[in-house]
Amino acid sequence: MIFVIKVGGNVIDNPELLQRFLGKFAAVPGKKILIHGGGKIATRIGDKLGIESKYVNGRRITDAETIDVVTMVYGGLVNKQLVAKLQANGCNAIGLTGADANIIPAVKRPVKEIDYGFVGDVSKVQAAPLKALLEAGFTPVFAPLTHDGKGQMLNTNADTIASSLATALSEYYEVRLIYCFEKKGVLHDANNDDAVINLIDRQIYQELLEDKVLTDGILPKLENAFAAIESGVKEVLIGHADDVLSNTSDTVAGTLIR
Repeated sequence: MIFVIKVGGNVIDNPELLQRFLGKFAAVPGKKILIHGGGKIATRIGDKLGIESKYVNGRRITDAETIDVVTMVYGGLVNKQLVAKLQANGCNAIGLTGADANIIPAVKRPVKEIDYGFVGDVSKVQAAPLKALLEAGFTPVFAPLTHDGKGQMLNTNADTIASSLATALSEYYEVRLIYCFEKKGVLHDANNDDAVINLIDRQIYQELLEDKVLTDGILPKLENAFAAIESGVKEVLIGHADDVLSNTSDTVAGTLIR
């Protein structure tokens, strides 16, 4: 079993919650990978540099200045702080982007109605170097960055990176994909943190979409979760950073995707 675990930006931005999460992550037995966000920190650093963050429908526009900011913040500041904190917890972490060892090549998203700028869609994960790191005892920590193979870094959704890595590794391992964020799971009611939906399959997902129960923020996680399940990942769990790693052998906290 290998655990592919994505931690959300709101957890990264909460020092106490992050500290607890990293302690639990470090204690997860066996092989594991961490994928992180960090959008709020990138926005703050951009503001300090006089680079305004632009959004369309809640999605960041990654122009030429912004790709420099997110590369510095995601691949540098956030990634290396996480690596250092995991090392302090006895976890032999190594910080990576998708450009390192060409693990996550991507293509720049085509311009349609909206030009999202330097945003990358994953083309194919190169699992061999990643497997070599895992077998050597390292814990990879991925920033949400990819590259186009021509020297250009690209900003890529961290949920998608997590799903793509989990899918690629399912060729070699039994994979559990876990999305950790600040909510207890997928909720029936976005205003009630206790209204957790314990299990979602494709049929239930369609019903939730028709009933307009799901918020925009959870939709990418669910789409990536189903993509992973349909491509060989054993199971996907979505839940609170404090809860879902408490018992990684048989956990019931959060929302299970099947």
